[in-house]
Amino acid sequence: MTTTNMTKEYILDAEGKSLGRLSSEAAALLNGKSSTSFAKNIIEDVKVKILNASKVKITGNKLKESLHKNYSGYPGGQHVKTYEQVVAKKGYREIIKHAILGMLPKNKLQDKRMKNLSIEE
Repeated sequence: MTTTNMTKEYILDAEGKSLGRLSSEAAALLNGKSSTSFAKNIIEDVKVKILNASKVKITGNKLKESLHKNYSGYPGGQHVKTYEQVVAKKGYREIIKHAILGMLPKNKLQDKRMKNLSIEE
C-alpha cells in the first residue's frame, strides 16, 4: 500500500486586509477547516504563506494602545510592549504570528500547526 502526500499550499496577500480578518483566515486554513476530511486531532498537510506583511491594515490607535504580552515562565518574566515597539524591533511578522497563534486551539498540535506558517514582509 502506498500513500502520497498531497501538500496544499495557500498564499495570502496581506496588502489592504485588516489584521483580524487575515489572521482568522490563516488560522482556519492551518486547522484544516477547508478540508473535507477535517478532524480536530489530525494536522492537515497544509502550508500557508503570507505575503506583504508590512502592508497589513491596522486601524485606529492599535499600534500605540494594543499590548503584546510575552511570558518567559519565570517569576517577574512577563514583558508587555505596545505594537509600535514590537514592529520597530521585530517587524509586522511578529504581530501577525501572535494573532494567528491566539486563534489556534490551545493543545499539543498548536506548535506543529504554526510550523506550517511562513510570513514574508
